[in-house]
Amino acid sequence: MRAITIAQPGGPDALVLAEVPDPEPGPGEVLVEVAASAVNRADVLQRQGFYDPPPGASPYPGLECSGRIVALGAGVAGWTVGDEVCALLSGGGYAELVAVPAGQLLPLPEGVDPVTAAGLPEVTATVWSNVFQIAHLRPGETLLVHGGSSGIGTMAIQLGKAVGATVATTAGTAEKLAFCAELGADILVNYREQDFVEQLGDRGADVVLDVVGAKYLDRNLDALAVNGRLVVIGMQGGVKAELNLAKLLAKRAAVIATSLRARPAEEKAAIVAAVREHVWPLVEAGTVRPVVDRAFPLADAAAAHRLMESSEHVGKILLTV
Repeated sequence: MRAITIAQPGGPDALVLAEVPDPEPGPGEVLVEVAASAVNRADVLQRQGFYDPPPGASPYPGLECSGRIVALGAGVAGWTVGDEVCALLSGGGYAELVAVPAGQLLPLPEGVDPVTAAGLPEVTATVWSNVFQIAHLRPGETLLVHGGSSGIGTMAIQLGKAVGATVATTAGTAEKLAFCAELGADILVNYREQDFVEQLGDRGADVVLDVVGAKYLDRNLDALAVNGRLVVIGMQGGVKAELNLAKLLAKRAAVIATSLRARPAEEKAAIVAAVREHVWPLVEAGTVRPVVDRAFPLADAAAAHRLMESSEHVGKILLTV
C-alpha cells in the first residue's frame, strides 16, 4: 500500500508518500480501506519528532479515518466486510489501509458522506470524553472553548449548545468569531484584542476546554466559576506554568489534563461507544455537523500540514486517499 512516512523529523516536507507493507488485522481488529483521513495537531508534533506513536501503534501519522471494511481479524463480531465506517486510531490514518480495533469503529452517520466522516471521530471523542464524561457539563452552565474555530472548537461549541449550555469562545479574527456565532456561540472573544476573563464577567465559566496550556493557565483559573472545571488538552502555549493553589482552593475548582491517543484500547472503546450513543443521533438529526475547511489528496499531506500550522483554517483539514 501507499502511506505517508516520516524518515526524519522536520518540516512539512518530511512527509513522504511511499510504498510500505500492507497491515494485517490482528485478533479483535478489522482492516479498513481508507477513503479519507484528517490532520490533527498531534500529527504535526509527530512529524516534528515531539510525539512518538504509543507502543504497538502504526508508525504513520493519522488519528482518524473513514472507509470500508475489507477484512476481519479473529473474534470480531458485529461488523462485516463491506461496512462503511469511520474510526478513531492510534496512528496510521495517512495510508490506503489501516488495522483498527473493532471497538474504535463507528458506522457512518446517516447524511454524512464517506470523506467528510473522516473528520468526526477524533473531535467527537475528544469533546465528549473531556467536556461531558470528565468535566460533566450540565444544562444551564457556561462552557468556555478556546480556539473555537478549530476542529475541536467547532464541535465543542455545537455540543455545548446541544445540551443547553451557554458557550463562550475565543478566536483570533472577526471572521472566525462570526463563524463561531453561526455554530451557536453566545459570547465571542477576539483574543488579540479582548480579555476573555473580562468578557465572561461575573458569571465565569463552569467548564473551560483549553488547547493552549501554560500560557493561559492563570487566566483560566481567573475565568473559572466556583466549582469550575478546567480541562487542558493541548500545549500550544507551552508546558510549564505556575499554579496558584490559593485561587484553586478559593473556587473549589479542579484542573484536569488529559490525552486520548495513548489510552488503553478498552478506554477508547468506551468513549467511542458513548459517542455513538450520545453524539451520532445529534449528527444524524443535523443538530451537530462536521465542519471541514478543505480536503487535500494524500500526496499533498505537506500542504495540509502547512495550512494547519498557519492556523488560517476553520474546522477540519482532510486528506483524501
